[in-house]
Amino acid sequence: MPELPDVVVYVEALERHVVGRRLERLNLLSPFVLRSVDPPIDSIVGTTVGGVRRVGKRIVLEFPADLFLVLHLMIAGRLRWRAPGQKIGIGAKLMLATFEFADGLLLFTEASSRKRASMQLVNGEAALRALDPGGVEPLEATREQFHDALTRENHTVKRALTDPHLFSGIGNAYSDEILHAAKLSPLKLTRSMSDAEVLCLYDATRATLTRWTDLLRAQTGGGFPEKVTAFRDEMAVHGRFKQPCPVCGSPVQRIVYADNECNYCAVCQTNGRLLADRSLSRLLKDDWPKSIDER
Repeated sequence: MPELPDVVVYVEALERHVVGRRLERLNLLSPFVLRSVDPPIDSIVGTTVGGVRRVGKRIVLEFPADLFLVLHLMIAGRLRWRAPGQKIGIGAKLMLATFEFADGLLLFTEASSRKRASMQLVNGEAALRALDPGGVEPLEATREQFHDALTRENHTVKRALTDPHLFSGIGNAYSDEILHAAKLSPLKLTRSMSDAEVLCLYDATRATLTRWTDLLRAQTGGGFPEKVTAFRDEMAVHGRFKQPCPVCGSPVQRIVYADNECNYCAVCQTNGRLLADRSLSRLLKDDWPKSIDER
């Protein structure tokens, strides 16, 4: 799922490509993508995009009459831009909607059969706020605000970072990178963290998200982001199971749960202790290794 750095770069690209432009036509190509009926979606056709903003992991296009089109990309949703005459290069099955402007075509696609990506049109700031889970902005929060959000409930730090009611825009990928930078176990309970650990996590969160936003911004240049993915070669641990940690060289470990996984370095983050993988540890029981040296 695109997270804060990815969504920020999307917003900046949309500001360059569609803000101040008239939406000539909107084509809904999937019966599942539109999740609202009032106001009618046709009410924004023929009007000009006044601005773009981010609400958590959602992208919001602002239209006249206090109308807001909210795009939620979920896991496999993506936005793409095509200049007039440029080949679309996207299969019809992936297309959710298209937005036609005089100087280009904005594509809303989803590379999944589960059709989780969505858009909805809402009227007024209050309706828009109702879609915001309310987590603090990690790049704007003070240390005190960060600490309060982190310790509001006694969760694992991994869960806390990815809870949109606590922190805005952080998901599975960047939480792995943040925790590696902070040298913290993903399963450490937030209320057991020392002040020094909280401060380290605060600094690592800001540094990691800023670094990745700058990197993705540089890769995009003045164009439109085309290769938005949660798995990048420059990442330290996320999606790099069994590959060497860039800091210590030991193999990156993982914990698999539900449809997701957490990647970490045992040497850098857990003092060499392997965290129990729910599926494998249940199978191996007493044979499950307790440290990286036992593997």
